[in-house]
Amino acid sequence: MHQPEYKRVLFTKEALEQRVCELGKQITLDYAGKELVIVALLKGSLYFFADLTRAIEIPIMTDCMSIGVYAANQSGIVRITKDLDIDITDKHVLIAEDIVRTGLTLGYLVQTLEARHPASVKVCALFVNPSQQLIDVPLAYTGFTVSNTWLMGYGMDVGEKWRNLPYVVEINKDQANS
Repeated sequence: MHQPEYKRVLFTKEALEQRVCELGKQITLDYAGKELVIVALLKGSLYFFADLTRAIEIPIMTDCMSIGVYAANQSGIVRITKDLDIDITDKHVLIAEDIVRTGLTLGYLVQTLEARHPASVKVCALFVNPSQQLIDVPLAYTGFTVSNTWLMGYGMDVGEKWRNLPYVVEINKDQANS
């Protein structure tokens, strides 16, 4: 399979590296002296999560979760397909997310994690699309604001491929759904 054609590069490798480094420095300052668990939402946040955790200069714990959304009678049913291995009770939890669109799935996840009695639950999202957000989620850190474009690269895929691109491109909607 050849790489899908794209409209343009939206975020270069260098721009991503710089912003992730800035986020890591701020998280380092904000969580100094606190017990922090950073949770990756698989699979999209994998590259962001890896780079972000290396940019943080305090001791942290890491874990991963995976969420599945299943259609049933035209309404999405969200369920956890891979849960945490770490007990987050009384720990600060920071969810690393690649992109926040509606916020519905992330809202479900935050609510689920808050029920486990952590010290706090916040979100660090590399990309946020405010025009699509239906609910507020606790976005403590954001990398970039995007519009209703379809993105590929740096963890975001087309048909489970091209996550490994070191930059982010805008693609046509019909390619995103293929």
